[in-house]
Amino acid sequence: MSEDINKNKQNEVSESATIKSERSSSGDQKESKKASADNTKQIVIDFERVTKQYPGEIKAVDNISFKIGIGEFVSLVGPSGAGKSTLIRMLTREELPSSGRIYVAGRDITTLLPRDLPYYRRKVGIIFQDFKLLPKKTVFENIAFALEVAGVDNASINERVAKITEIVGLTKRIKAMSEELSGGEKQRVSIARALVHNPKILIADEPTGNLDPVTTWEIIELLFKINRQGTIVLLATHDKEVVDALQRRVITMRDGKIVGDAQHGKYIL
Repeated sequence: MSEDINKNKQNEVSESATIKSERSSSGDQKESKKASADNTKQIVIDFERVTKQYPGEIKAVDNISFKIGIGEFVSLVGPSGAGKSTLIRMLTREELPSSGRIYVAGRDITTLLPRDLPYYRRKVGIIFQDFKLLPKKTVFENIAFALEVAGVDNASINERVAKITEIVGLTKRIKAMSEELSGGEKQRVSIARALVHNPKILIADEPTGNLDPVTTWEIIELLFKINRQGTIVLLATHDKEVVDALQRRVITMRDGKIVGDAQHGKYIL
């Protein structure tokens, strides 16, 4: 029974992705060229010859370059130690590259001052595998906390939390304590918290690693829904089944290098 549900979820995501892809590719040659030109003008993430080297001449990331345009859904794949986590930490400015430049919305984030980082990170939402929820707090309190520390007034907090919980399907669980939630519900809270500042980029770092197959597809469909609203989704994952079903762009890393970048790719190592 669980396997049938899982297959149905996978087919729904795959069919949704395929239909959207077919629609976006329809039209005459002029429209296709125009769409391509527009996407080029709307590059949001731009890594230029980026290297991250640690003591001992260990290159976690080795001279990588890639661009991600507005509204893309990109899967970042590769074996453990490939450099995915280091790439993400540089994108969130937890680490600086040893060389190269990283542009986000046209700004070189390697030059950001410490005082600028909180504002930058509000526009880059991140979802973790282990949820990182506040214990003994309700769903509302966990989501609201991200706004409270930013100095948002109570009326705006109430409005934003209500809107976000509706998007992630947690309206009826808004008063539930974090300890009362299932794994899937906890991840939905994590996603809601990442979305609360209306980020242009959403990074999902192994978001389904601790979830069962059925819940995995529910979370992936939620990420797909968020992406359809215009948010860039960067999904770092080891889940071949998910990546293959999405039929979206796949960037493959190995030994710190990008060894593959396919627009409608699959998980191939």
